[in-house]
Amino acid sequence: MSQVVRILIVEDNPADADFIHELLPETGPTRFEFETVTRLSEALMRLEGAGTDLVLLDLGLPDSQGLETFHKLRTARPEVPVIVLSGTHDQELAVEAVRDGAQDYLVKGQISGSLLVRAARYALERERLLAELREALGKVKLLSGLLPICSWCKKIRDKDGQWSQVESYVRRHSEATFSHGLCPECLPKYFPTGTGE
Repeated sequence: MSQVVRILIVEDNPADADFIHELLPETGPTRFEFETVTRLSEALMRLEGAGTDLVLLDLGLPDSQGLETFHKLRTARPEVPVIVLSGTHDQELAVEAVRDGAQDYLVKGQISGSLLVRAARYALERERLLAELREALGKVKLLSGLLPICSWCKKIRDKDGQWSQVESYVRRHSEATFSHGLCPECLPKYFPTGTGE
């Protein structure tokens, strides 16, 4: 089955934009569809709607320059992965961009088709994993903090004041499942013969 990846190219140099188009295949297991804009303001408007899987971002645009270009785009849509494109090989800028959330930093004159395809695939996969991690952390936060629990029956009171068994509470707030057994202290207490019968 073919996967379609919708790429927004933010590049004001038509020759560079055309070169990027030529590097990415339009057929195969991953098919790339492109839209090109020449200004950051256009990119921000385009990203207000859904439908962009990945952004290829030039840092030197008519209406924005340098790493601030990336920061503005990332602030607007932090869930959309961004690969930074630059005309210069600046190691410090590259490290800073990746540290601030860019998926990759590629120098235009050194990009090959295989490099760009690999960078795009890795960026999409990393963003998918980060989304799963954010979701998991959100579930953990629901289970963290102070839980009002009955000292006798061990039921938990939720934020609406309803009491439920620990298993029910955890099941509603996570994907955790339970396997029941007896701990070494309870086994002889409740089953003194040790057989459980």
